[in-house]
Amino acid sequence: MLKKGSTVIAATCLTSALLLSGCGLFQSDKTAEEIDPPQDVSYVKDEAGADLNKTDSKKSDTSKADQESSTVMRELYLIDKNGYVVAQTLPLPKSEGTAKQALEYLVQGGPVTEMLPNGFRAVLPADTTVNVDIKKDGTAVADFSNEFKNYKKEDEQKIVQSVTWTLTQFSSVDKVKMRINGHELKEMPVGGTPISDDLSRKDGINIETAGVNDMTATHPVTVYYLAETDDSEYYVPVTKRIDNSESNDITAAINELADGPSKASGLLTDFQENVKLVSKPKLKDGHVTLDFNSSIYGSADEKTKMISSEVLNSIVLTLTEQPDVKSVSVKVNGKAELVNEKGEKLSKPVSRPSQVNTGSF
Repeated sequence: MLKKGSTVIAATCLTSALLLSGCGLFQSDKTAEEIDPPQDVSYVKDEAGADLNKTDSKKSDTSKADQESSTVMRELYLIDKNGYVVAQTLPLPKSEGTAKQALEYLVQGGPVTEMLPNGFRAVLPADTTVNVDIKKDGTAVADFSNEFKNYKKEDEQKIVQSVTWTLTQFSSVDKVKMRINGHELKEMPVGGTPISDDLSRKDGINIETAGVNDMTATHPVTVYYLAETDDSEYYVPVTKRIDNSESNDITAAINELADGPSKASGLLTDFQENVKLVSKPKLKDGHVTLDFNSSIYGSADEKTKMISSEVLNSIVLTLTEQPDVKSVSVKVNGKAELVNEKGEKLSKPVSRPSQVNTGSF
């Protein structure tokens, strides 16, 4: 039963939503490690969207292999039906200018149109063109055409977040600058949202400030909740403002996950009530160990000592957004006896998936 929201999510969808590595839930992949060398990146247009299934049975296996060899999975930060900026991992044609290509696939009416998952839309105005220059210091400079200005004011922050998070999926990119026709943007052209010189994931995404009276007395922490369409579920990053009196961001993030999303958010959680850490998280060499009370199992899973994949995935995605965390282990009351929904023991640390929200829509 979900703690927030009235919809119960079927556990059978979750395996396709995330591919995870290290413990049977996660599958390693080198896609996220592919980098663009520091240079002006050019984009060579390919014929995307060809229906490779329209072949006779003798050619189907060959067509599938050709498709896999000619595409690469990329995270595109799109806007969902609730207005959240969310990663969807989609197959793009292989290209030399991968960072530029990823932004091309954020353009409304562009090549992403036939690939959009149910309930999602592209974020950049139609006919926008872009060049990307990745500097040696890890800065990606995105230079847009004048069409970039043709967006609705309510999408302004979403555009900044989408561009920043799409580009920073590449290991060669740490921060982002935005320009229009070579002129650096200090603020967005429609609503005047200020733009810093070094946009990064630290600035947050889907920022929630309700109830925050003094921004200077808080700091950001990003957590992952659930959302769903009619035929699938996916993970949504939300940046919360945490009081500066909480110095341990790992503890703060777990507390936010346990509390669940706000009722008005439209988001969901699989965390049961009364989930708590029974001891302080232990972080060593990028690996964090968490020790929960038995509520982490869920009411139906305490006898089998099973943790739901939605809960585990939310924890791992959330904590690995923090720069010092690379993998996570979970204990319950000091014992490492958990199993996943396949009945497999979680005997190894769980690392972040290389691709997020890969479910079939």
